[in-house]
Amino acid sequence: MPEAIATRSRSTVIVVKTREAIGRQTFEQLAARAETLAAADRAAEEARAVPTRVERWFGESNFHHSEFADLRRLVNLKDKLGLTISLVLPTLDEEETIGPIVRRAIREMVGRVPLLDEVLVIDSASSDRTREIAEAEGARVVQHPDVLSRYGSFRGKGEALWKSLHETSGDIVVWADTDVRNWHPRMVYGTLGPLLHEPRLQYVKGYYQRPIVEAGILREGGGGRVTELVARPLINLFYPELSGFIQPLAGEYAGRRSILEQIPFFTGYAVEIGHLIDIAERIGIEGLGQVDLERRVHRNQELEGLSRMSFVILQAVMKRLEERRKARLFAELGSTMKLPRSGRGRLSLEVIELADMERPPMIRIPEYLERRQGPGMGALGGR
Repeated sequence: MPEAIATRSRSTVIVVKTREAIGRQTFEQLAARAETLAAADRAAEEARAVPTRVERWFGESNFHHSEFADLRRLVNLKDKLGLTISLVLPTLDEEETIGPIVRRAIREMVGRVPLLDEVLVIDSASSDRTREIAEAEGARVVQHPDVLSRYGSFRGKGEALWKSLHETSGDIVVWADTDVRNWHPRMVYGTLGPLLHEPRLQYVKGYYQRPIVEAGILREGGGGRVTELVARPLINLFYPELSGFIQPLAGEYAGRRSILEQIPFFTGYAVEIGHLIDIAERIGIEGLGQVDLERRVHRNQELEGLSRMSFVILQAVMKRLEERRKARLFAELGSTMKLPRSGRGRLSLEVIELADMERPPMIRIPEYLERRQGPGMGALGGR
């Protein structure tokens, strides 16, 4: 029999003599092992290629906001491409900063040049005068708990951003944080510009120097603590293809609706890192870009707030790893955090539940599809 097989086979045949019977199961095990080894070889080859790929991406997809400072040129590009643009400003108790931000955005990017088609403030139940100030300056304001209310409401910035997709109509959506004390229109046109100039790009993120206020003194280089201590190490370990992003947690970014409506949204602090992971998984890093916005001064969180943020970001990365590598990681991890408290001369522990929920891609929401198929809508000044 071995001789007959060897004679007739067109491929190499190895004849092995053994005292044990060899059945189909044995060959299936050998085939599975060979596939495992081949997969390991492919993974190793991909890992070796990552540094070169990231360096090439950094050279091709890294911009400076000054490249897009000619707003009339951006308007011409926008009109030529037949695109509409929505600016979304998420807020929570930002009465000190929201007025100047909305005023300048509308004055310079709606009044002087028609770059923006919508300016929407999406508020997370502020307890101060944020909403009244934003409306007085000409923005449309909505409370995110009132949007898609039949799906409930979660606390968090990511929840507001997800619902803002439903409330806006622009082909490109620009998000910008509102706790910024040195806000400038470059926070908008900087992330928007590459999308108008480069059709290959689907999502662009800002980065900047982040000074920190300590004892009333502004110190350069001390901001971005969660980025440096948590996000950057995680990305380099598990998602090295994203390691070229300088500020992966930055709150200034823009994307094409066609990709944003296709991805899930974490409801809280993990929304930014979730965007990078999910979009890169879907289209590759070649569809992403970043832009230098120079400098950003904002309200710094206390250490405990940063600890909570870090915990939620870690959970999100573990969840994505579990889905990507089919490994049981997140299910075995806890979602409670123990925080030390002092009182009456002794320390105790407060146990809190911390976990971002996850909203499905907006394209799966019937109300969104119905709204998108309806007549155009504006979000500027209640229009």
